Amino acid sequence: MKKLLILLLLATQTLSFGQQIFKKKQSLLGSPFEITVVAKDSIQGNLFSDLAITEVRRIENLISDWIPTSQISKVNHNAGISPIKVDKEVYDLVDRATKISKLTSGAFDISYASMDRIWKFDGSMKEMPTPEEIRKSVEKVGYQNIILNPKDTTIFLKNKGMKLGLGGIGQGYIADKIKVLLQEKGCSSGLVNVSGDINTWGKQPNGNLWTVGIVNPMNKNKVFATFPLDDSAVETSGSYEKYVTFNGKRYSHIIDPRTGYPATGIISVSVFAKQTELADALATGIFVMGVEVGLDLVNQLKGIGCIIVDDKGGIHVSKNIDIKKYQ
Repeated sequence: MKKLLILLLLATQTLSFGQQIFKKKQSLLGSPFEITVVAKDSIQGNLFSDLAITEVRRIENLISDWIPTSQISKVNHNAGISPIKVDKEVYDLVDRATKISKLTSGAFDISYASMDRIWKFDGSMKEMPTPEEIRKSVEKVGYQNIILNPKDTTIFLKNKGMKLGLGGIGQGYIADKIKVLLQEKGCSSGLVNVSGDINTWGKQPNGNLWTVGIVNPMNKNKVFATFPLDDSAVETSGSYEKYVTFNGKRYSHIIDPRTGYPATGIISVSVFAKQTELADALATGIFVMGVEVGLDLVNQLKGIGCIIVDDKGGIHVSKNIDIKKYQ
């Protein structure tokens, strides 16, 4: 579960021709959802907001592994049995997810849903699982066993017991789809926030860009940097509350799908990109890869930036971010 470590800094001014900010909050996808739009009146503002909420529910019914009738659930139910034909939209999302898995050497893997839940972060764990239990917990995980057929748009999970879970990329995808939909419907400016996956377009009524403040998870009342978003996205993931400690070592609730061991060394990752989907998936991968490997990857990707806070409170940034400029 991701923790939101971003503050939205919104203007309240309106222009002379009556453009205003309208916000609507709701609990969707089991998480906080907020849509902020610039519109001429409340009628138009509500129309845009309702379109966004309808789009969330449409996509959720396609890709949620918690909904038994979704296309992803049907793929999971038929693991090791037969390929399942899905909508091109679902197929393309899974295809892109597997490409990010390759890019991150499996640190991000949508077949993570196959993992046995042997780690508990509710305070009930008194000792670490055994190495054998940890090894067995990830036996069914492996993006390499997701078989995609572009001709028929079918998805086949090679091994029985495999499961796809799009939680690490789906919320970002939804944010991107809402942005495109509302732009098509005439919404010239807005911000969509799907549980910390934020995408923006246009400007606030006072002419300023949408702005986010990145919070230091060691001190949640302190914003250590403020960034304007110019038709772009940011995603922040954190594990500062859900973790266990054994032998003086802190283990986060984010599990490395390759090894079965929790990620260590990082408590929050913020990724900046043009698309929330990519920021969402990369944030998970970087969390697992660690500070040095994660930064090395980001520094090779054009148009991507990131800020990492390690478990000692140290702040690490990619080469293309001058954090002093935004403090």
